[in-house]
Amino acid sequence: MNVQIDTSEDYTVVTLQEEKLGGLVSPALKTKLLELNTEGVRNIILDMSATRFCDSSGLSAILVGNRLCKNANGSFVLCALQPMVSKLVAISQLNNILNITPTLAEAKDFVQMENVERDVEND
Repeated sequence: MNVQIDTSEDYTVVTLQEEKLGGLVSPALKTKLLELNTEGVRNIILDMSATRFCDSSGLSAILVGNRLCKNANGSFVLCALQPMVSKLVAISQLNNILNITPTLAEAKDFVQMENVERDVEND
């Protein structure tokens, strides 16, 4: 699996550099998301700008990431979905469950806002 990981203080951006998120790539993505979670990463942004195709195993990997971040009281955000991937997410009605933004910059802003909200709730 070809992936780029960029870590900042508030979030980790996982840029999937694969055209297809299917049966060959999904297990490796799940493993990487689990590793990040084990390392204490609570907020993950999955940049899907290079991914033009996704199947049910890809959606499963995405849902694993979402669950791991939620369980860690963090945020999981998908960004830059290509049209075919966006259509599959909508057909699966996962757009009602997942945090999705059009751009990476908006995903970063989304995570920052959720961090502020969590901080306010904890005060």
